[in-house]
Parts: sequence; C-alpha cells; structure tokens
Amino acid sequence: MAKRNLILSLVCVVLSGMLTYAYGQNKRDAGQKYLTRPLPQAWEADTLFLQQQPIEGKWWSELQDSQLDSIIGLALQNNQDLLAAADRIRTAHATLRIQQGYYYPNLNFSAGWTKLQNSRQMNKEFIDSPTMNQRYASGELSTSWELDVFGSIRSRVKSSKEQFRATQEEYNAVLVSLTAEVATAYAELRTLQQELLVAQKNMASQQAILHITEVRYNTGLASQLDVSQAKSVYYSTKASIPSIEAGIRQQINALAVLSGLYPSDLYTALKDPRPIPDYMKIVSIGIPVNLLRQRPDIRSAERSVAAAAASVGAAKSDYFPKFYLKGSIGFAARDMDKFFDHNSLTYQIAPTLSWTLFQGRQLTQATKEAKAVLDENIRQYNQTVLGAVQEVDNAMSSYTNAVKQVVALRELVVQGEVTLKLSLDLYKRGLATFQNVLDAQRSLLSYQNSLVSAQGGTLSSLIELYRAVGGGWQIDQNKNE
Repeated sequence: MAKRNLILSLVCVVLSGMLTYAYGQNKRDAGQKYLTRPLPQAWEADTLFLQQQPIEGKWWSELQDSQLDSIIGLALQNNQDLLAAADRIRTAHATLRIQQGYYYPNLNFSAGWTKLQNSRQMNKEFIDSPTMNQRYASGELSTSWELDVFGSIRSRVKSSKEQFRATQEEYNAVLVSLTAEVATAYAELRTLQQELLVAQKNMASQQAILHITEVRYNTGLASQLDVSQAKSVYYSTKASIPSIEAGIRQQINALAVLSGLYPSDLYTALKDPRPIPDYMKIVSIGIPVNLLRQRPDIRSAERSVAAAAASVGAAKSDYFPKFYLKGSIGFAARDMDKFFDHNSLTYQIAPTLSWTLFQGRQLTQATKEAKAVLDENIRQYNQTVLGAVQEVDNAMSSYTNAVKQVVALRELVVQGEVTLKLSLDLYKRGLATFQNVLDAQRSLLSYQNSLVSAQGGTLSSLIELYRAVGGGWQIDQNKNE
C-alpha cells in the first residue's frame, strides 16, 4: 500500500511539472504576440530633439523654476487622486497576499467540555443504565491542505501579482499626469500674468499718447476726434484687465486643488507676476521602442495582458483533479486527569481527491471567457502603444512649430514697436494722421499678446512632450512584493 501511494505521488508530481511548463509556454507565447506590428525604428525629428533615453525622474527641474518645484512637491504629497492610486496599490497587494495564502495549509484548533444527560423516558430499556449522564473534555488540532499539483493556485497567484504590478503602473501614470497638469496650470498662470503686464504697459503708453492728443487739441493742432479715438483705445485695453485677473485667480485655484490645498493657502505665494519658465530646450525623446519601458500606461497594459494570460492557465487547470490532505490530532477523555493519557489520543488522516467530471459546460465556457479577456487585453495593449506613438509625434510637431512661431512673433513685436514710434513721431510733427498711431497701437498690443500666448503655448507643448515620453515617475517596482 505504501509503495503504491509513493508511485502515485511521483506520477502526480511529474504530471504537474509537465502541465505547469505547458501553461508557462502558453503565457510566454501570448506575451510575445502583444504587438501586431513592430514599432518604428526612430522618430522623424529635427535639431530640437535627441534620440536618447528621456528623463525618467524630475523633468520639471529642467525648467529651472524653484516655485514650480515646490508646488509639484506639495501635489505629490497631498493630491487626492494620487493618494487614491496609492490606496489601490495596497488593495491589490492585500489581494495578492490572500491568493498566496492558499499555498499553505489551514490550521484549526478546537477545545471544549461537554456535560450530557439523556432522557430515560425516551429510552425505557436503558432506564437503569449508568451512561445516561455523560461528561467529557476534548481538544483537537485539524488541518486541510490543497496540494497544488496542476498549478491552479500558482496561476491565480501569478494573475494577482500581475494585477498588483498593473496598479503600480497605474499609480505611475497618475503621477505623470499630475505633474504635467500642475506644470501646465503653472505655465498658464505665468502666461496670464505676463499678459496682464503687457496690458498694463500698453495702458501706460496709451495714456501718454492720450495726453499728447489732448495737448494738441487744446492748442488747436488736433481735432476732438483724435482725443476720442485715443480714449477708446485706452479704455479698450483697460477693459481687458478684469478678465485676465479672473483667469489668474482661476489658475491659482486650480493649482491649489491639484496640490490638495485651499486657494487661500497659495494665493499670497503666487499672486505676484513672475517670468514664464524657460521653454527653449533640446529634448531627449529616445526611440519608439523605449516607450515600452518608459510609459506607465503601456507597462500597465502589458501587466494586464500577463494577468489575463495567467487566468487562462488557471481556468485550464480546473479541468484536472484537486488533491487535499486533511487530518486532525487531539485528545478526548471523561476525566481530566486522564486527558493527556495515550489512550485518550485521537487522530485522523484523510487524503482526498476531488475531480469535477461534468459541470454543464461551465469549465469550457470559463476557459473561453478567460481567452476572450486575454484577447481583449492584447488589443487594448496594441491600441495603447499606437496612441502613445501618436501622442509623442503630435507633441514633437506642436513643440517644433510653437518654437518657430515664437521666433517669428519676436521679430513681429520689434517691428510693431518701430511702427508705433515712427507713426507717433510723424503725428507729432503733423506729417501723418492719428489713424496711423491708432493702428500701430492696436497692432502692437495684439503682437505682444500673441507673443506671450505663444511663449506659454510653447511651454505647454514642452510639458506635453515630457508627459508623452513617460517622464516624471519614480517608484520601486519591487516594493511590497
């Protein structure tokens, strides 16, 4: 009997190894077929970009703005979405530990004391029996252990581990998105503040020109029309300021929410205008294949595929029998002084095989469901990769053209300033009408606003490019494993 049991155990172990290897091969094959087509070998980039590994860490430090660094630091500590993503990591880690717990046996201990008296009226033939009154004590340690012969537990643990890693990557994705949102809101804030300075500077210039028209009108050298037109330009610029100030307040509020604070906590620190951070950069963008290792959303999608592949293996293992080792040991006695006597010993050993032979095609459909989920995750992974390539290419194009626009607008502003100066000089000498001055004033204000807006847009494009290549996340991938 013992020899037969030993042979049976060896056969089960060998069969388990063969099936586990087969499931592992299936999962590896699925992993090699994630991409339907290879990624491009390189980006079509100009001199603004380097085909080198992008920055993984604090890319925002490249903008050299200490206040931005501080705000992002606050956001990483206090942002509620990021904290919720961290909570999801802990939840997934607990789920993984629960699945790993099935590797080990269950141990249960029970103890008790019982006093029993049977009704003699119900058992009249035993009415004089001394055993009608009983009392005894018992204590027992029992165990139940599922032997993972066909890899069912291993597959489910693998699936949970990949889901746990996917939540880590989701955390990284939230972190990337958060830092980009904070930096973009900060760029918009500084852009609006520069627009406010432009409006105030133009108001001062327009007020000076208004004074000139009034002097010329009082001396009879100009008509009242000139004064009225100068006032209309001045008050038009003045009327634009409240909306700019409202936008500034809204951006401060947005930064406060992203930082997990109330607006009043940041208003004093951010209300004073500061220059737009440096946006003229040579950016390292890497090569397309680096996206597979860099972007958290791609890594998360890859982990989801691996988890789905493991679930397929778990579903297949349900076709095979399950082996359990059950047993118990303890003591039971009527008298406590004989409780630990060897005659009071009680034990049970019960190896058990459980094999579901028919379940109304539920196992077949469960396997088909798991395979369908795997296929869906592979398609989502492919779509994520395609979307990532598109985002990087779009960000590169936006940044390149934004830089070109800034260069052109700078020259346009210079020419606008020259035009205003010349037209005003001719007007004061009586050699040109005031209409030329009005046109020059309006054009210069428009050119300066366009330049500031383009500078802010270029910075936003740079931030989007950093986000698209997956920069800005730092987390220990092996943490809590």
